Amino acid sequence: MEKLLQDMGSNLGFLGSVAVIIAIIFVLAKLAEHFLPNSRRVKGTRRITIISICAAIAAILHILDFPLLFIAPEFYKLDFSELPVMLCGFYLGPSAAVVCEALKILLKLLLKGTSTAFVGDFANFVVGCSMVLPALIVYHIKKSRATAIWGLALGTVILTAFGSAFNALYLLPKFAEMFMPMEAIIGAGTAIHSSIDSVWSLVLICVVPLNLIKGIAVSLLTMLLYKRVARPLFSL
Repeated sequence: MEKLLQDMGSNLGFLGSVAVIIAIIFVLAKLAEHFLPNSRRVKGTRRITIISICAAIAAILHILDFPLLFIAPEFYKLDFSELPVMLCGFYLGPSAAVVCEALKILLKLLLKGTSTAFVGDFANFVVGCSMVLPALIVYHIKKSRATAIWGLALGTVILTAFGSAFNALYLLPKFAEMFMPMEAIIGAGTAIHSSIDSVWSLVLICVVPLNLIKGIAVSLLTMLLYKRVARPLFSL
């Protein structure tokens, strides 16, 4: 906790920008939800309880991340923490999912702290929302198995495209600025795939497949589990 507070104190400007971006994402989700005909109007204690349960499960899954060393360098980790966030959003709507995603990050920070001066945590939130929000908006336009599939497919595509571009344009340069030279980052990719010789080749060869795997896995698990867990988990 002490280390977490020290990191926060040294990154107040960055944290301020993060807070603004989180607020913008939440407002956009709330606006989209306002025009959706099929958002579930669950309010009060029950809504808070559902979001909290899903955020706690998501935080645990986030902590249990793991590398896929045959695809990407060790500093890229795969986790399935968007699954409970997606389940929460399927039931309650986009704004609840954004709150759940933010709580997931806060719980993870309290339990484990940060090893990336909050940069990786911020990236996880933004990239997670890039999958969750499109999927939920499509699903809540007309709730059906077909719209769920189309929404998850769209979310996976946007996760893969946005998450990969976000790595190339923001995340990797920020890591190079704070932790290790860009040459070392690219070199870690070259050690796995000899054709990697630039930021964009690292992203295309390593990050794109990793994001695609995550999007497909979360989508399949959501389709498999939602009907099975919605009644026992959300009928509180």
